[in-house]
Amino acid sequence: MTENDPSGQNADQARPAGAQPDAEQSASWAAQPAPQQPDATGLGGHATPHGGAQQAYPSEQQYNPWSPQAQTQTQGHQIPGQQAPYTQPGPSVYAVPQQRQASKSTSGKLLAGVAAIALVVGGVAGGTVGFLTADSSGGGSVNALDAPKPAQQTGNLPAGSVESVAQKLSPSVVELQVSGRSGAGEGSGFVLSTDGYVLTNNHVVEVAAGGGQIQAVFQDGKKGTATVVGRDPTTDIAVVKVSGVSGLTPVELGRSDDLRVGQPVVAIGSPFELAGTVTSGIVSALNRPVSAGGGGDQTTVMSAVQTDAAINPGNSGGPLANMAGQVIGINSAIYSPKSSQGQGGESGGNVGIGFAIPIDQARRTADDIINTGQATQTFIGARVQTAPTGGAQLGEISPGSPAEKAGLKSGDVVTKLDDRSIPNADALVAEIRTRAPNDKVKFTLGGDKVVEVTLGGQPVTPN
Repeated sequence: MTENDPSGQNADQARPAGAQPDAEQSASWAAQPAPQQPDATGLGGHATPHGGAQQAYPSEQQYNPWSPQAQTQTQGHQIPGQQAPYTQPGPSVYAVPQQRQASKSTSGKLLAGVAAIALVVGGVAGGTVGFLTADSSGGGSVNALDAPKPAQQTGNLPAGSVESVAQKLSPSVVELQVSGRSGAGEGSGFVLSTDGYVLTNNHVVEVAAGGGQIQAVFQDGKKGTATVVGRDPTTDIAVVKVSGVSGLTPVELGRSDDLRVGQPVVAIGSPFELAGTVTSGIVSALNRPVSAGGGGDQTTVMSAVQTDAAINPGNSGGPLANMAGQVIGINSAIYSPKSSQGQGGESGGNVGIGFAIPIDQARRTADDIINTGQATQTFIGARVQTAPTGGAQLGEISPGSPAEKAGLKSGDVVTKLDDRSIPNADALVAEIRTRAPNDKVKFTLGGDKVVEVTLGGQPVTPN
């Protein structure tokens, strides 16, 4: 399997592993998935990078509780916006802000009517309680407007609270306004160093890679010009450097190898150009294979951290943090369910399924980019596709590659990498990319044969 992973879409449009990349793609990939396999998440939708392909919301059904018979009305809600850099359906990543378009419908009138009824009921009940209270006490009414304001909040924020995480991280989160010959967009990033290095998603800044412009806007209103230091489409990671701004506050990086499902997390970014937006949730799943755009040997595939913290267009590149305020992931993609209009529709926003690049992988890639200007891709040098019975089936083996040196053969089916189950080609590609070059891993072939492979490394040259 080659190191080029064709199964991904970035933070604006991503898809959970299952739709496999063309097995005939470049042999530079660590693993290549096969053509169109079932959605591994079982959700029947797709992932979209923030700033990527648009998908229409599924039509809503309105129920009239006042009618003897249930009545339904169907109305499609769409969000117009710029075209995503990737058209492949999947979880959705948004680097480009999208604007909502209000729609008129009788369902709105129905909801207004229900609200009006609720207000009437509330008014009557409130009046009755007030009357009984005044009558029983023999005095006048009590008015909340007459009460004095409570004391202002003082003291330190509670440790481990969302407020404390927001206070710690927000000064380090950057809004990136990007433009180039092929379009314009907006996304997020976070400060790595006091001299201006900022980590973000490749799909946020790639439009400016060929001579475009990037402006970084900080929480305190400071602005600076940024340039691309290096980027890696295969992992959707990029580093930019901001000039003309001093006094920057670097984030504290955590670790992603000890995350637990259910632990609380906080996301910060600029969804729909609303800079400094803070949302919270939990880690919903770990090691989720997600394809997020690109093609050939530039396809993005990640072994993602899944979260239900609200992530929307513009959040791409922003931090996902633990409750100590340490960054444990880069928000990159969201799941976008298929609408009744199919792939021709537009993509909606958050549905509670978002994906972040694990910080352990991002840290290694960012370090390579800052030190050498290029990312290093981990690979084994074999093509790969999803086996009919499950697992990742190896195809052509490159001469002299790590796969050949380990004795792997075309037709071998990998079912486990170390202790991690490999259900399809995307999973194998994602797992290889989370490792570093020269790492030794064990492939389980078929049901019982185990082969040790020393992973290789090669520089990534973005298209």
